[in-house]
Amino acid sequence: MADILSDKDFELFRNLVYDKCGISFSDTNRSILDSRLSERLRDTGIPTLAEYHRLLLSDESEMKVFLDSITTNLTRFFRNDAHFQTLEKYIVPEILKEKKAKGGTCINIWSAGCSTGEEPYSIAMMLKDILPAPYTFKITASDISLKSLMVGQKGFYPESRIGGIPEKYLERFFTKTNGGYQANSEIMDTIHFDYHNLMHDSGLRNLDIIFCRNVLIYFDEAAQLSVINRFWNSLGPKAYLFIGHSESLFGMNTKFEFLKTDWACLYQKNL
Repeated sequence: MADILSDKDFELFRNLVYDKCGISFSDTNRSILDSRLSERLRDTGIPTLAEYHRLLLSDESEMKVFLDSITTNLTRFFRNDAHFQTLEKYIVPEILKEKKAKGGTCINIWSAGCSTGEEPYSIAMMLKDILPAPYTFKITASDISLKSLMVGQKGFYPESRIGGIPEKYLERFFTKTNGGYQANSEIMDTIHFDYHNLMHDSGLRNLDIIFCRNVLIYFDEAAQLSVINRFWNSLGPKAYLFIGHSESLFGMNTKFEFLKTDWACLYQKNL
């Protein structure tokens, strides 16, 4: 089935997606919504878009499946090396100074829009390697895609997906199995995978770092600002926000300060 969306249907489903998760479909990516709806009609056996729309409004589980189907989950281990250089050489030392002054020992991190888990596992491996005793860390990894979260929770990646992991980390934190690599409990135990829609409050507070990279590009400015304000509320004082290298808060009315390091640019909540 192709080109099933009339202009009226496109507007109806585009508005529904935007209201539910903030993702904005334009005419240029209309074909994605069209193809995903075709798949859902085929898989559910529902004959018309009108009936499927009614189902979405009444069935939360189907809504989650539908939103999962329209999201893009492109990621890899240690994506954007400059961010990880910044994390290792600037952010972690700054946070440790704060922890030492205030008596805390745990770094709390949120990987928002974590996809299949490569980002939180990359963060976990680096922190396991560089953090001195007695400091520890916890990572909350969230996404709107249940299928992606299941991959992250299992911690198994085929050989085609482990590119980018330094050899020393691969040997220490993964066990080679038939057809791929299984993350060891040493890093799996530091990550909590959880379903979360960024259009809602996560309930997380006093975080030290948020990674939300290459997610805001799918939102319009109003939705972006709502998400950014919720990030501000989730972060503690002297905390940091990483967004994608092609994303920016420039021109947005936020409380974040722009921070340029020797390796990359990011944003800081500086209270």
